[in-house]
Amino acid sequence: MPELPEVEALKDFLTEHLVGHEIVRVLPVAISVLKTYDPPLSALEGHEVTAVRRHGKFLDLATADGPHLVTHLARAGWLHWKDRLPDGPPRPGKGPLALRVALETGAGFDLTEAGTQKRLAVYVVEDPQQVPGVARLGPDPLADDFDERRLAELLAGERRRLKGALRDQGLIAGVGNAYSDEILHAARMSPFKLAASLSEEETGRLYAALRETLTEAVERSRGVAAGRLKAEKKSGLRVHGRTGEPCPVCGDTIREVSFSDSSLQYCPTCQTGGKPLADRRMSRLLK
Repeated sequence: MPELPEVEALKDFLTEHLVGHEIVRVLPVAISVLKTYDPPLSALEGHEVTAVRRHGKFLDLATADGPHLVTHLARAGWLHWKDRLPDGPPRPGKGPLALRVALETGAGFDLTEAGTQKRLAVYVVEDPQQVPGVARLGPDPLADDFDERRLAELLAGERRRLKGALRDQGLIAGVGNAYSDEILHAARMSPFKLAASLSEEETGRLYAALRETLTEAVERSRGVAAGRLKAEKKSGLRVHGRTGEPCPVCGDTIREVSFSDSSLQYCPTCQTGGKPLADRRMSRLLK
């Protein structure tokens, strides 16, 4: 799933390739991705793209005197840029293609989604705040005004574990399953530690890990073409997705806890005092 760093890189890439160009066609292939119907997709056609913004894990394409095209790539969605789109309209079918956006230059991009769980979402709205997922977002952790005190305030009333709290988009925008693992490893904290139980020193450590992990990931992704961002993300991860491999800090074996629809990875030595966590498969603790 694309998270804050990858969506930030996509924003920069699309700013370079879209801003100043006119949208001439928006072609839906999988109607299920479209979550709004008024304005229609055709309302985007004939309008120039004026800005590309990121709201958490949402991409927002703003047009001159027209609506916004807001996209959430979800778990298995992706954006594929094409300097030259294929001639003719795409054919609906069982393939991954969900939506195509064409510019006056002949270039454009496709939105695709792999797998059977169709969660890719596209909205056409007059204001991004009309998208429920955008309206409920918590603060952006890389914003200038997001300081250590703000993080402490957010966690003070939390009864959840740190892993679940970090993934809650209504609490902190943009962090998902992968980077929450990376942040907690960098902070040397158990994913099952209660969020509200952090001391002042621990809050400072978590804040530093949060900012540094995301900032470094954004810098690694900056300038990378859209098609290579997935590989760049994977190569930069130290614990997430690396079950059975040695921890890059201490050499202990990276362990995994599985749930009904996801898993987390951690280092026992760095994060849990050397004690493996119980595998709570089918648990709903972190949903």
